[in-house]
Formats: sequence, structure tokens, C-alpha cells
Amino acid sequence: MTFVVTDNCIKCKYTDCVEVCPVDCFHEGPNFLAIDPDECIDCTLCEPECPAEAIYSEDDLPQEYDHFLDLNAELAARWPVITERKEAPGDAEEWDGVPDKLPLLER
Repeated sequence: MTFVVTDNCIKCKYTDCVEVCPVDCFHEGPNFLAIDPDECIDCTLCEPECPAEAIYSEDDLPQEYDHFLDLNAELAARWPVITERKEAPGDAEEWDGVPDKLPLLER
């Protein structure tokens, strides 16, 4: 099983989760983080660290976010690994909770 970053990370991109990951499975894009499902060891450490509550276990992934499982795998394969926390974008709080942000995803 893996964990999955979903819609609410887009444009929020808090990176609190990456510091607790023992296997460095997070990958950073311009305005989103992705988890490499082949690297994730299901340790559960990242989920409670996400201020935007954008991370779900694969087993608890809401049906409307099913496509994010494949999207995380695709983007993790293309983006670099991130292992250290960075400051969130200045407008992250404004974007937190905004629905349907997938069209805003920058690849």
C-alpha cells in the first residue's frame, strides 16, 4: 500500500510531510508534491504532518481522488526528490480548501 497526495496540495504545497519520510518518496513539482508508490513503505508518518490534509492512505482514498494514485506515480517518475522542508508559498493559506484545483496543476 502507498500514500497518495491529492487535490488540496495543489498551490498549497506545504512540505512538512517530506521531513518525516524515512525513505524519501516525495517528489516536488512547481505547485504540488507527489509520492512515489514504489518507494512508499506505508509508515503513516506523512499523513498527520500535512496541514492541508491532502495525504491519504491508498485504502482510505476517497473515490473522487482515485485518479491521484496514477497521477502521483506519473509525476514522481518525472520530478526530483525533495527531502527537506521549505517555506510554503505565500498564498498557501488562501488556496487551502479550495475545491477542484486539478486544472491548476503545473507539470
